[in-house]
Amino acid sequence: MNLLLLSNSTQHGRGYLEHALDTVTGFLPAGARLAFVPYALADHDTYTARVRGALADAGIDVRGVHEGADPLARLDEADAVFVGGGNSFRLLSALYRTGLREALIKAVRGGLPYMGASAGTNMAAPSLRTTNDMPIVEPPSFETLGLVPFQINPHYLDPDPGSTHKGETREERLREFLEENDVPVLGLREGSWLRVEGDRAVLGGERDARLFRRGTAPRELAAGSDLSELLDVRGEFDTGTRS
Repeated sequence: MNLLLLSNSTQHGRGYLEHALDTVTGFLPAGARLAFVPYALADHDTYTARVRGALADAGIDVRGVHEGADPLARLDEADAVFVGGGNSFRLLSALYRTGLREALIKAVRGGLPYMGASAGTNMAAPSLRTTNDMPIVEPPSFETLGLVPFQINPHYLDPDPGSTHKGETREERLREFLEENDVPVLGLREGSWLRVEGDRAVLGGERDARLFRRGTAPRELAAGSDLSELLDVRGEFDTGTRS
């Protein structure tokens, strides 16, 4: 498979996709017909126009899957697909409703390049369970696309030692996930991404990442790290807390 999984699409102080534009345009060559999936936000037209504007100078032809009678036909015409960020529950619900979930799995496993950002990156994992989003709608299942066999947590935030907030930190929430599920979780900080080409996975971007595994301390991963071993994991869900 050929995947580009971004933690975020907008970096503080920069325009849409600007922080990763060289990587994105390398992934999507000039002239590519890009099917954009805007379902994570409510206003599909405005969202698609934003992506189109960000990639116009690179000569990439952005076509929203909602622009036409059949989203699956738009996918069939594409040279690559981009699943944008927003609310992951709303996005997954729409993928089930439109039939795009099964179509994406088939197309991407058949060689169609897949780019995701935030919620779109969540979709590449086996399950929705490590998203940060509020469940504003109820999808038929938490089962996502399973393009990679491990979980991803985009927008990973480190604990703030000076904060007076007493709620759970992101690390605590991911540790709770691992109490009930035995599958690695890759925490992608803002400005980082994962590039998967065939049997090779490499961490890219401006920030390090954090890897969580059941029964071990979290591990820091420097940009450029080879994470190919994660492509061979076999995760188990609903395993319960080990005694």
